[in-house]
Order: sequence, then C-alpha cells, then structure tokens
Amino acid sequence: MEVNILRVLLAKIGLDGHDKGLKIIAKALQNSGVEVIYLGLRQSVEKITEAAIEEDASAIGISSLSGTHITSAKKLIDALKKKNIKCKVFFGGVIPKEDVASLKNIGIDEVFPVGSNLDQLVNVIKNNNSVKAQENKNVTKGDINSNTQKKQEVQFYTDSKISIKEFYTNKDTAETENNKTEVPGEYPYTRGPYKSMYRDKLWTMRQYSGFGTAADSNERYKYLLGQGQTGLSVAFDLPTQLGYDSDNKEIEEEVGRVGVAIDTIEDMHTLFKDIPLDKVSVNFTINSTAIVILAMFIAVFEERGYDAKILSGTTQNEMIKEFISRNSYIFPIEPSIKIVGDIIEYSSRSLPKFNPISLTGYHIRELGANAIQELAITMSIAILYVEEAIKRGMDVDSFAPRLSFHFACNQDFFEEIAKFRAARRIWAKIMKNRFYAKNEKSCRLRFFSGGNGTSLTAQEPLNNIVRCALICLSGVLGGAQAIHVAGYDEALSIPTIESVNLSLRTQQVIAYESGVTKTVDPLAGSYYVESLTNELEEKASQLLEKIEKLGGIVECVKSGWISSEIINSAYNTQKEINSGRKVIVGVNKFIGVQKNEKKIKVEKFSLETLKNQKERLKKVKKERDNRKVRNALDEIRRVAENGNNLMPVVIKAVKARATIGEIINKMKTVFGECNNY
Repeated sequence: MEVNILRVLLAKIGLDGHDKGLKIIAKALQNSGVEVIYLGLRQSVEKITEAAIEEDASAIGISSLSGTHITSAKKLIDALKKKNIKCKVFFGGVIPKEDVASLKNIGIDEVFPVGSNLDQLVNVIKNNNSVKAQENKNVTKGDINSNTQKKQEVQFYTDSKISIKEFYTNKDTAETENNKTEVPGEYPYTRGPYKSMYRDKLWTMRQYSGFGTAADSNERYKYLLGQGQTGLSVAFDLPTQLGYDSDNKEIEEEVGRVGVAIDTIEDMHTLFKDIPLDKVSVNFTINSTAIVILAMFIAVFEERGYDAKILSGTTQNEMIKEFISRNSYIFPIEPSIKIVGDIIEYSSRSLPKFNPISLTGYHIRELGANAIQELAITMSIAILYVEEAIKRGMDVDSFAPRLSFHFACNQDFFEEIAKFRAARRIWAKIMKNRFYAKNEKSCRLRFFSGGNGTSLTAQEPLNNIVRCALICLSGVLGGAQAIHVAGYDEALSIPTIESVNLSLRTQQVIAYESGVTKTVDPLAGSYYVESLTNELEEKASQLLEKIEKLGGIVECVKSGWISSEIINSAYNTQKEINSGRKVIVGVNKFIGVQKNEKKIKVEKFSLETLKNQKERLKKVKKERDNRKVRNALDEIRRVAENGNNLMPVVIKAVKARATIGEIINKMKTVFGECNNY
C-alpha cells in the first residue's frame, strides 16, 4: 500500500539571518515523520515558488522576522496562484496580533507568532487543523497545573543541565585548584578585572539602539544621553549589515526596519550630530561590514578635528559566530577572518583606546546554546583570532589588552553569574599558559552583558520588565563592564521610547539604590556560586578541548558540528517548555490571569524612511568627486588582491564618499561571496 508522506518546504524570506526557530521546527517535523525540504535563508518569492514545484511540496512554511510579512505574504500567494500551485501556506515570526487577520485574508492558511507552541504547530501542519481546533483538542493535554498528576521525585538542574544539590557546604568547594583565596583585580580575575570595580567606576550603561534614518536615531541617542546613559550602542539595519545601499531595489523593504540605515560617511556625521565623540564611547554591533563602518567612524572623528588616538569604543567585528548563528556573512570564512585581523592590527597601532573586536557568545546563546557551550565556543573563537594576530608577527601583549567580550545573560540567575566568573578565569589561564602573555591586562577579560531578547515573551509582555531587571542584576553581580537591558516590548517590535527609558532606569535603580555596588563580587564565598563557577569552568574547558581535537572552531563550523550541537540544545529546551517542565510565566503557566490585559504600544515603522534615505544617498552621489571614488575603489581591489591591510584604503574611500555597497561590491570581486553555511 502506498503511503503519502507530507512534504513541507521551509524557508526564510528577507535578509534576516536568525534561523533558530526555523531549524527547531524542521527538527520537530522530521521527528514526527514529515519530510522537510529546508531551503534556508534569504529566499526570494521566486525561489520558493520554483522549489515548491520541483519538490512537489504539500505545504510551505515561511519565517519572517524583519517586519515585511504582509508584503512578502501577498507576493508569495500571488506567485503561487499564477503558477497554479495548490498547497497550504503557513507564516511565522515576529508578527503582531493585529496582522494575523490581514495575513489570513491574503490567503495564508495559518499564522504562528513568536511564542507559538511547537507541538501544536506540528499537529496543525500534519493534520490540517486550525490552531483553535488544536487548542481545544489539547486543552487538558500536558496541563501542568493539574492536581491529578502523580507526584514524582523532583530533580533540580541549571539551564545547562548541571545537577543542583539541596544545599552546599564548604566540602563542595574544598580541595580544588581554585579553592585558594582570590582577590579582585588579580590573576585569574575570577572576582573581577579591577580591584575596586564599581566602587571606583560604574559599568557603562549602553542601551542598544538604532532605527530608521541617521537623523531618527540621532534624536534617540541624544534623548538617552540626556537621561543619564553613559555610552552608545548602534543597531544597524540589515542592508547595512550585509553591504547593500538603500537604493538597491532588492532590499528596499528592509531599509531602516531593524536598525539605522547607513550608506555613506554623511549618514555617520548625521548619526552623531551634536554628540561629543571625544567624551562618549560608541559600540558598533556590526560584523561583515565592520571595516567600512569603523572607517566611517574614524573619518568622522578626524573630519571633526579630533586625533583618532583618543577614539573610544568597540566594534563587534566577530565573523565566526556569524557562520554559526546570525548568518549575516558576505565573504567566505577565510577572507572574513583576514578582514577581522586587519581591523585588530590597524587598531593596535593607530587606535590605542579602541576595542577592535567583541568576542561574542551572545548570538551563540540566542541560537540556543547553553552556558557551557557559550563559554567553550566563545573561547575557541577568541583563540582563533589571537592566533591570527600572532601569525601577522604581532606580540600578544600589543593587542590582547584591547580584546573585549560580549556575553548573553539569561534567566538562570546564579548560573549566569557563575558563568561570568568562570569566563574570566578560563581566559586568564588561556592567555597566561597558552600564549605566555606577560602584560596582566592581556589576561583580564572585560565584557559587555546583553539581556538576551530570546528570553522575553510576546505573551504578557509586561512580565518582561521583571525578567529584564533580574538579567541586569545578574550582569552586575557577575562584574560586567557594560550592560544593555532589553526593552520589555522587544518580542513585538523595536523598543518604544518609553520602553527604552524604563530599561535605562532599571540600570540606574540597580546602580544607585540597591547597594550591590558597594563591595566587589558580593557573592564570592557562596558555596553554591563557587561550586557552580568551578563546574562551569571544568565543563567548558572539556568542551573547548573537544573542539580543538575536532580540528578547531573553523573546522567545526564547516562540518556543521557546532550548529548541530546548538540546535539540539535549543530543541530540547523548547520541548521542556512545551511539556511544562520548564516554566515560562504567562506562556505555559499562569495563563490568562490578566483578563483585561493592557494593549502594548509598539513602535511603528515610518514609510518615509526609504524615501528620505534614497534622496539623501542620491544627493551625496551627485555632489561627490566620482573620479576620486573610482580611484579609491580600484585601490581597495589592488590591496585586497595583494593581501595587505585594507583599513587605510577603506578609510580613504569613505572620505571620498564611496558608499558601503560600492566598497563591499569591490571586495566581492576579489574575495567572492559565501553561500555555503
């Protein structure tokens, strides 16, 4: 007897590279017996339509995270009708409740906003039920509030599956290498990189922000600085992150949506208008195009009459995690590493106060890694870049003191604090024992703690205010040098001004009212925290060793081993949430307590953004000296071909008003493009 197997085609529309949700859904469908055709990232309507025909798909599942779901859905439905393709179409992602009806009116069969139940989603797709019917069917299934469930012996674990004892004593920290008294500001820096920590200087309060045009973001930055924020952190739109100019017709719908649009140095001037760059440090969350963005920042600094040697801030500039998690890569992995090395090398010689890289575990955690994986993978990436710099003939102590880190901060309060303490200890030992660093600053791990947006919920979003406060506090107790607190509405849209202000006030209340800054590392000596710190160090070091034995981080990325390990972790976590073993208040427990839930105001995208940005870009192109631009771009190609440092020629190009797209396109002629990960 012939059995019809359901064939579901899954794809991500748009430029956004976050595919954790799509991969978890693919795994769940496969485990339920569905055949999955996984197209992956950055798919166009045309490619999806062609694949649906070639693969004889029974259903199409689309993920959309950049706010273009309405237009994308309409284009897809029109294309399917034109080709007379009859199959079910499902949409999921960051989709506001008010847009669900619009999507269904267009012809989408079912919509799964952020926070949808995974088991329910699979059953709806497999059985062709509606979400409502499935909800009714499962109304009592797995009810974690049921009094009829048999009591079982409860075992306690951290989020990383470290077993937690009922209580801890001095025996749990005795007879270990790290049992000796440790002092803040001294090797191995477990208790903090500086002796006095927040008694001398508070962490930098650096809210991650950017949207629309440079003028829009500039107003937000000035507001935040006026409210007491002490540093800036710039969010860029996806076209800027991937090297597209705003007048590129293929990406017009994404201009300014999830960050600020930056095409030329003139946008960078506007972004920091009336902001004293000699007094305010700036963090740039940018990777594939980091060399262009940093060049623009340096050029703006110099065109304002400042000496670049006093320029202060950080560029994320970390490409390996892009191949693992965010997928916002442009070039293949080897030239990507080369460009990162160029920035580190140039900065060590010309920007003594600037952090040329932020070694980022944050996005690895967002993909679904646990704390152990985040530590090990981040350290493996850090080792790679240190080795890259040393290969160039650089002394480790000439650049290592300016290396910085960026870690996620999740809900498991004590594990996150212990993770930060373990990270400092692991890094200090690597630098001293593996790279023989002599400068103590090379062994000090300094980090930016970001509240992990994936830990926030679209359901009952006001609950996120409490989550964000706890996340911030664990960053403080873990000894962060800079902190970002997510907006409570980030599961719904980019944060509103009210949400951002509350996030900043959260940091300020903790800093000035809680008393936690009055002594250094106040949880030191806690048997539980010290034991957890030791165990995280041990397990992360074991995983790091395994990565090394498998050929190092690049080989593990290319083989897919790293991504597979992380997605398995993410999938298992999602199963725990679905079953109720892992409680998320307002999502799988205490649901519907608020009968008249307050409607949350969300930030609305301005349709004028694209028009204004294109007009500004057109004006720059008209007024610049195009001969200088062509010469500068040709020089970039020559330098890329001979393997020399690209930073000086990119600075020259942006000063000539070359666009980000022109510069990246010229590099593509030498380095090519990557479509393999």
